Amino acid sequence: MAKRKVRTIRFTKGERLVYLSAIVATVMTFVLQVFCSANVGNLNMSIENVRYQITEQEKKNESLSMQISELTSFDKVKEVVKDMGLAYNNDSIVIINE
Repeated sequence: MAKRKVRTIRFTKGERLVYLSAIVATVMTFVLQVFCSANVGNLNMSIENVRYQITEQEKKNESLSMQISELTSFDKVKEVVKDMGLAYNNDSIVIINE
């Protein structure tokens, strides 16, 4: 039986550099993709948090607007005037329209 010669594949320095660069680029692409996905998820959570805060503030503003409307109604003004012991004089009331 004759021994078979085992051929070893030898790469030149340039080929090794190209293959190593390709492997590093592939790994960095995956790492960058994971990092960017995590960053996008974080931004989405921040956006939803801000939207929630905006809706809560809008509800508070609406509630305060309703309270202003109730407190500035003619009946409420008349009641406050009466509680303070003042006389109601329709001629001295000035209505200001915005």
